[in-house]
Amino acid sequence: MKLQIAIDRVPLTKARALMKQLAPFADILEAGTSLIKDYGVTALGDLKEAVSDTQLLGDIKTIDEGAYEFRQGYRHGADLLTVMGASSVETIRKCYEVAEEYGKEMMIDLLECTPKKVEEIIQFPNAIYCLHTSVDQGATADPNGDVLTFKKAFPSVKRIAIAGGINLTTAAALSASAPEIVIVGSGITKAEDPIQVAKQFRKVMEEQCKFSM
Repeated sequence: MKLQIAIDRVPLTKARALMKQLAPFADILEAGTSLIKDYGVTALGDLKEAVSDTQLLGDIKTIDEGAYEFRQGYRHGADLLTVMGASSVETIRKCYEVAEEYGKEMMIDLLECTPKKVEEIIQFPNAIYCLHTSVDQGATADPNGDVLTFKKAFPSVKRIAIAGGINLTTAAALSASAPEIVIVGSGITKAEDPIQVAKQFRKVMEEQCKFSM
């Protein structure tokens, strides 16, 4: 399992500092949606420069103009970008084509997607499908169960991420479902000591990876 740390709702200078501090413990660092809305997609270049050896995800949540937005995101330094599963299939296809062209990665955010909608958009083999409970809705009660249920319903999907209020306890329970990516935001960045908590998440996830092998 990979650990993705999401940084959001802070000044750009603090985001950059946090990324530099947390990079040793993260597989992926995320520039969150609100951060990009505050400072624009061009801020991805500044953030990538700070953490050049770590993958950077820009959570741009594209829902239209897929090719344009994805080209801009990759040109400005993102290694991964997000498109909403609620988008048209054609928008997702255009995003996927640009990702493949650039040799980069695409994450499909399944926020509020019905099973019927998911069925329409599972034809992108290199895409990462993110099960996502919104900030407004609160933490997912059973992330491990959510992933297992999704895998059973959509066995052809091989790359899965999980996000939404993940804590140390729920992260430790993910060995049974083993998603590719576990996304943690304020559980790390809002902690009194973000570095120490990031170390704890890294330790828990490494232990669970050994257990699941």
